[in-house]
Amino acid sequence: MGHDFTWKKEKLKSRKRIERVFKEGKSFSLFPFRVYFLLETPAPASLPPVTPAAPPASTTTLNPSLVPNRGATPPPRGPLQAGFGATRRNFKKAVDRNRIKRLSREGYRLQKEPLLRKLQEKGLTMAVFFIYTGRELPDYPTVTEKIGVALHKLIKEIR
Repeated sequence: MGHDFTWKKEKLKSRKRIERVFKEGKSFSLFPFRVYFLLETPAPASLPPVTPAAPPASTTTLNPSLVPNRGATPPPRGPLQAGFGATRRNFKKAVDRNRIKRLSREGYRLQKEPLLRKLQEKGLTMAVFFIYTGRELPDYPTVTEKIGVALHKLIKEIR
């Protein structure tokens, strides 16, 4: 298996999961970041939903691809999901906040592999959220270094 440097599949998007990370998860500060994380053991696959009795043969059958999938379970998520933020209080311009998030995502994307391997090895899942709390616009080497240190700290949390 080669390196998977993609980011889209690991985006922490679910509002419910993000709220759980902040409410139930742990956090630590590593200037200029505040890191929130939630380590979980994945729930065992639930039983398939009970299907009603087959309809009478006289009714027409619908094409399953045209029927909306109501009450379906969400698609399975990977072992590691991450989100990034920068405070509006410190950075009034959206361009500045977006630049910080972009730099942070890139630093994470290039250094996430050891954490991902550790999670897969232990059979755990983790949702992590990085908030940039510094007051100055950072440069790429600083962000990359600090994200790397934070990822190593997260690896130690798993042990």
